[in-house]
Amino acid sequence: MTLPKKHLFDLPSGVIYLDGNSLGPLPKGVAEKVQGVVTGEWGQALIRGWNACGWMEQPARVGDKVARLIGAPRGSVVMGDTLSIKVFQALSAALAMRPDRKVILSDTGNFPTDLYMAEGLIRLKDAGFELRTVDPEAVSQAINDEVAAVLLTEVDYRTGRKHDMTAITRQAQEAGAIMIWDLAHSAGALEVDLEGSGCEFAVGCTYKYLNGGPGAPAFIYVRPDLTTQAEPALSGWLGHDAPFAFETSYVPAPSIERMRVGTPPVLQMSALEEALRIWDDIEMAEVRAASIALSELFIREVEARCPQLSLVSPRDAAIRGSQVSFAFEHGYAAMQALIERGVIGDFRAPNVMRFGFTPLYLEASDVMSAVEHLAAVIGDRLWDNPAYRTANRVT
Repeated sequence: MTLPKKHLFDLPSGVIYLDGNSLGPLPKGVAEKVQGVVTGEWGQALIRGWNACGWMEQPARVGDKVARLIGAPRGSVVMGDTLSIKVFQALSAALAMRPDRKVILSDTGNFPTDLYMAEGLIRLKDAGFELRTVDPEAVSQAINDEVAAVLLTEVDYRTGRKHDMTAITRQAQEAGAIMIWDLAHSAGALEVDLEGSGCEFAVGCTYKYLNGGPGAPAFIYVRPDLTTQAEPALSGWLGHDAPFAFETSYVPAPSIERMRVGTPPVLQMSALEEALRIWDDIEMAEVRAASIALSELFIREVEARCPQLSLVSPRDAAIRGSQVSFAFEHGYAAMQALIERGVIGDFRAPNVMRFGFTPLYLEASDVMSAVEHLAAVIGDRLWDNPAYRTANRVT
C-alpha cells in the first residue's frame, strides 16, 4: 500500500486542500452509495429497511470499523448523535462512577464544546461540581484526589499540541479519577491505542480525518470491563435492552449499545460507512509517518519564506498532531486571500492560520505549491484588501 490515495477522492480541480482537519473531502463512491440507499433501500424497502438493509445494526457495525482505527476492541464503540452528546454521555457516566468527588479537570486549550457541555452538566446536576481548567502543560500537576474525571482533547484544535495519552491516563487512574479522551483531531490522523492506554471513555467525530461528511455521526468508546457500569444519563429508546418490547421503564442494554440514544441517521451513517472503505488496507503508522514528513516540509519552507508568520504548533513532531498552525496579525484576511488562490486552510481566533496535512490525498508537491501561494499572499501584502476582512459566519 502506498500513499497518497488522491485518486479515491473527488477533489475540485486546481484546489490544494489543507483543511481536512476541519472537514474531510468527499471520497469517491460515497455519493453513489447514498443515492443507492435513498432510492434502492428507503425508496424500495421502505420501513422494511430496518431489518432487510441492516439499518438497526449500523451504529455497532460502523463502530467496529472506527474501533480498528483508534486501537479499540470490537464491540466497544458505537456510533450516533453528535460529539457534544457523546461528551455529555461520557462525562455523566464518569461522574456517577466517582460520587464522592466534585471536580472535572480539563485544560484551557480544550475545544469549547467540551467545556460548554461540562458547564451545562454541572448546572443541571446542581450538586456542587466544579469545572477546573488549567494550562495544557499543567494538567499532570493538577490531577489529585479531588478530581472525579479528567476530560481532555488529545490534540489541541488550535495549535495541534498533542497530550501524552498513556502517561496522563495513568496519572488520572493513580489518583482515582476517570479518564475521558476526545479524539476529534486524532481519529484517522495518528496512531491511537485506546485499549493499551486503559482509559475508561473516549469520544470523537468522523467528519474530519475520517471523511464522513458534514454532520457525520460521532462515536463513543467505553472500556469493555466497564460497559455494564456506565450509566447512560440520556436513556434513549434505542439504548434500551429491548426497544421493541416497549416497556414503560428504562433498562439499559448490557452492551455498548446502551450508549445509543435516538434513531440513527441512516443516510449520513451510510455515507460514513462507505467513506471508511478507504481505510481497509491502510495502517495508521504509515499515515502518521507521511503526515509528519509533509508537516515538517511545510514548517521549514514557511519559516524560510514567510518570516512574518510565527509557528504556534509544537516544533517537536512527536507532540504535534496532523496540523500546523502559524500566528499572523492579519491571519483572517491572509487566509481569505489564500483560499481565493485555491489553497484552502482555515482560521481560528484570535490570529491563528491552520493547515491540516492528510497524506491520503496530499503529497510534497502540494505542500510546495501551497507555500508558493502563501509567500505571495504575505510577501506582496495580498491580504491587505478590505474584501478579505469581513468575517464569514464560519471561519
